[in-house]
Amino acid sequence: MINELLEKKQKLAVIGLGYVGLPIALEFAKKIKVVGFDINAHRIERLKKHIDPSQELSKESFDNADIYFTDNPEDLKDVRFFIVTVPTPIDEFKQPDLTPLLSATNTIGHALKKGDYVIYESTVYPGCTEEDCVPLLEKISGLNFIKDFKVGYSPERINPGDHVHTLQNVAKVVSGCDEESLKLIAALYELVVAAGIHQAPTIKVAEAAKIIENTQRDVNIALMNELSIIFDKMNINTFDVLDASGTKWNFLKFYPGLVGGHCIGVDPYYLTHKAAQLGYHSKVITSGRDINDSMGVHISQQIVKKIIAKGKNIREARILIMGATFKENVTDIRNSKVADLVNEFKSFAVSVDVTDPLADSEEVLHEYGFPIESNFKGPYDAVIVAVAHREYANLDENFFKFILHNNGIIADIKGTFRNRIKSLEYWSL
Repeated sequence: MINELLEKKQKLAVIGLGYVGLPIALEFAKKIKVVGFDINAHRIERLKKHIDPSQELSKESFDNADIYFTDNPEDLKDVRFFIVTVPTPIDEFKQPDLTPLLSATNTIGHALKKGDYVIYESTVYPGCTEEDCVPLLEKISGLNFIKDFKVGYSPERINPGDHVHTLQNVAKVVSGCDEESLKLIAALYELVVAAGIHQAPTIKVAEAAKIIENTQRDVNIALMNELSIIFDKMNINTFDVLDASGTKWNFLKFYPGLVGGHCIGVDPYYLTHKAAQLGYHSKVITSGRDINDSMGVHISQQIVKKIIAKGKNIREARILIMGATFKENVTDIRNSKVADLVNEFKSFAVSVDVTDPLADSEEVLHEYGFPIESNFKGPYDAVIVAVAHREYANLDENFFKFILHNNGIIADIKGTFRNRIKSLEYWSL
């Protein structure tokens, strides 16, 4: 089957063409014939013009790619390999929302034929592929799992905004429903991943491996955030402490901050959800989530206290937040915790402006209810550097003096300007 793909006698489809699916689809399309499928017709039209809606890939990335972009499920009927890369978000109650995943599975089920392979890359809890997706494939297709079609799981490891750790040079974990599928899926990914393939013994192991990657980071960042709260009460700068501790060879370098996005801020809830189904209520993971989810409120309240301490009527205060994306140097605003800052300030009737060189104002307005300001309307009582975009890195103290009141405050969440602010009041985690 690999030879038939290389000879372009068979096709591979990637379902979901976001920041994960598109790079995978284009990389495979340099070697084999690919169908790129997404239910968003507007996205498909932009992709046909070699425009990445996520702004992660250049037009040159589409060169020499044998790929057909479509939103028509009929175009999937002659495909033999399906790779699913749709989002797996949480709902308003912080429970897994499998709607996109099951919708994609439904679409594939109508196109599934004997001998086909379905490979999931979307982050899920252990057991989801075989317990939630496979029965739906069987029901829709009328085929029998393993006997008629096979399934695998290979967790995505693409990091938005990271052009160093790419699909090609990061080891790929793969798994299959049996020995034959494992070998074939490994051979498939070897076509595009130069860093090597790790063959997990089961699909559940591969699912678990992915979900603890982000859970581990979440818990460690939560520890740093809790330490920052403690050290702030001691009038100690957390980043100074971490610099000192980091001189030891085995100290793990994590830093405090806002933890949002569609991975670290979401994936742990999938694991705790499955654990609860099995009768175990997580303690460490849920505690870490509580700390990280509360940081926006904590930061806002600290700034409000500092403004009031200066004798300012908080209802007359004006604050500028620099950064709206979920992390630095990306356009992605999904699950941005900057929104928590804005909402908390508004609960105090504080006037808030938000600026960001990368975020789309209409998208932010639609998602969170506030626009991106292109012009500063100072003077402000506080400026919060919430996201450490590279565009902010070379700003100096004179810039902040220009947009702040004489007794204004700089709140530097990521410590970007630490030791560079001398005459203004400076605060960071």
